[in-house]
Amino acid sequence: MLDKLSDHELDKLFKEYYQAVRDTSKQFPQDVLLRFYSYYKLATNENQMTIKDQPENGEELINAFKANAMFQVQKFNPRQAKINYIKLAKKELINLD
Repeated sequence: MLDKLSDHELDKLFKEYYQAVRDTSKQFPQDVLLRFYSYYKLATNENQMTIKDQPENGEELINAFKANAMFQVQKFNPRQAKINYIKLAKKELINLD
């Protein structure tokens, strides 16, 4: 179904689900957060990682996890990343109390 949406319709739905994920009080597991992060970054063409010369307080490890998550989604184009983000959001938000 999502594959058949126009680019405009998909963008609108993506923004709605992004807002829902952002506004929920649900605590997502770290692996889910990394998937949301990588799909969002790829979908919005913000997938350029910047690494500080001197990372502080565990930033080096966090950057490594982010880089790994981004590496795993590089096979997708931005449209597919939006679809994957929406599917993940639907799955994760469906069990809210």
